[in-house]
Amino acid sequence: MIVDDNEYVRASVEIICSSAQLDLATAASGQECMKHLEDGFKGIILMDIMMPGMDGWDTIREMVARGLYDGNIIVMLTGMGEPDSKMDGLQEYVSDYMTKPFGPDQLLESLEYYLTLLNTPVDYER
Repeated sequence: MIVDDNEYVRASVEIICSSAQLDLATAASGQECMKHLEDGFKGIILMDIMMPGMDGWDTIREMVARGLYDGNIIVMLTGMGEPDSKMDGLQEYVSDYMTKPFGPDQLLESLEYYLTLLNTPVDYER
């Protein structure tokens, strides 16, 4: 899922994912992201930070508070060069931090890696 208020970023990610035959849900806001999660979305979430209303950090906090984090991997996809202080306490929920602009190969490589992690069963008997 791409969560970004910028329609051009959403469209770009959609084109990149489509070229790799990856399904993609889109959300223009944190509220839309929450709706997808309530409807059962599980997977990789490419989360923008700077969005009006519920920003990326607030969205993650809401996911965790409502028990909607499990089964998801969050990759911050943002124009901010470095995480801000609002990330404090959320590091354990963020798997990666990718800055815009990003290249298609960089994005696909990241998605492929995290898809592998999502699809690898955990062996608790080790």
